[in-house]
Amino acid sequence: MDITLNSQISGDSPSSSTSSTVQTPSTSNHHHHHQNGGTPINNNNNNDPNPMHSWWESISKARSRIHLLSSLLLPSDSSAADSLSSLADSDRPARSLLLSPAAYFSISSSLSSPSSGSGDDPLCHWLYDTFLSSDTDLRLVVLSFIPLLASIYLSRIHSSTCTTSLSGFEAVLLALYSAETKARNGKPILISIPDLSQPSLYHTPRNPTSAKSNPRSSGPQNQRPLVGVLSQPLEHQIAVKSTKRACIVGVALDSYYKQISHMPTWSKLDLCKFAADWAGQNCACVSDFDETDGNSENSVEISNGSLVGVCETMENLGIEDGYDEVRPKGVRIPLPWELLQPVVRILGHCLLGPLNAEDVKDAASVAVRRLYARASHDLAPQAILATRSLIQLDKRGREAAKVAATATVVSNANTPSKAKKPEILLVSK
Repeated sequence: MDITLNSQISGDSPSSSTSSTVQTPSTSNHHHHHQNGGTPINNNNNNDPNPMHSWWESISKARSRIHLLSSLLLPSDSSAADSLSSLADSDRPARSLLLSPAAYFSISSSLSSPSSGSGDDPLCHWLYDTFLSSDTDLRLVVLSFIPLLASIYLSRIHSSTCTTSLSGFEAVLLALYSAETKARNGKPILISIPDLSQPSLYHTPRNPTSAKSNPRSSGPQNQRPLVGVLSQPLEHQIAVKSTKRACIVGVALDSYYKQISHMPTWSKLDLCKFAADWAGQNCACVSDFDETDGNSENSVEISNGSLVGVCETMENLGIEDGYDEVRPKGVRIPLPWELLQPVVRILGHCLLGPLNAEDVKDAASVAVRRLYARASHDLAPQAILATRSLIQLDKRGREAAKVAATATVVSNANTPSKAKKPEILLVSK
């Protein structure tokens, strides 16, 4: 079944005229003249003779977007509206909104409401219009909510109990997809594959034609570099069809990955949690790479010629309709490679990024092991290879950290402490 949009989300007003298409960023960005910190964002700002005017215009528009957002939140959440109003008065309102955990959780609560995601949802209008702006920080604010928006959308679309329209969520996803389609300009994303016949990357000749003079070279395959296709060219889409849904959501997550270094911690935690939920419930495969004592609650034992725990393990692998409108969370969903690939890349950053918090790394570690278990049961070789590699890298990194911590403790214990000199108090008579 194909899902088409029944409302056009454009303009600054939440109420818009009905249409079957969604306005893409390519048709609206030339109307905006924003700046980030006094630096021109697009060529239109180069014609402005007064840089201070452009900077102030950017600040004013960011504040207007925040004030509009505060009026769209739940009426019962008056404290959140007051908090957003205070963010608008800062020197960099868009950046303050991005780095505010209170604002993130308030917006997340509104996005998670049972009535969210429809074509007339004012919060979806705000996300769509804000992403179309040329202000970098405002676009980052929208990207920070993509994990939550994608999780709610995929959970509802694969739930048999959801009957409401989700065209508002789809419009936001299509906006990100259209922007990426325009940026790629109909070309695939290619990567250079190193020559595995060389001892290392440093032995690869810089000039491919130099392979002709190599006496060990044989055949034309050694005369040209190997190129792999990381992503196929994107097709223009005006609606979210069931056959293109995974691709559109995957491209939106890939846009999130490209700005992952600017994303706040709570947004990364949400993605790790949702990725673990998408993989399904826990099973014995999760601990394949971990040291266990054989007493795992998911272990399968042989007793009197029968398998104990098989029924429970098989039940954990089943697809359940776990969507709860009161407290939404991710549920087990189909994970084709076009959707799983950007998720694995994001988890790789959360797992191995040196500046990430420990709770982000721990959440990513759990998500990667869940996805490995899911890929093992789905017999998906690409997913198995990717998640298995991340698990091994995570395990080695944690072992190295433990060794370093132990060495530090032993070194501090063996270091003799200098005796303190007795304190001499001067007393005046």
